[in-house]
Amino acid sequence: MADDKLEMIELTERQKKARRSRSVAIGLALGALVVIFYVATFIKFGHFMPNGPM
Repeated sequence: MADDKLEMIELTERQKKARRSRSVAIGLALGALVVIFYVATFIKFGHFMPNGPM
């Protein structure tokens, strides 16, 4: 059966670098979205927060 033998594909250095660059770009994009959502939420609901100490 073909499932008994798994072949491992070795990536070239160029492919490894491209994969890492994509991973970093995705991480930065997700981080930026978190910041945007946080700021938008604070702007939208910030005026409902109490002004003094609890």
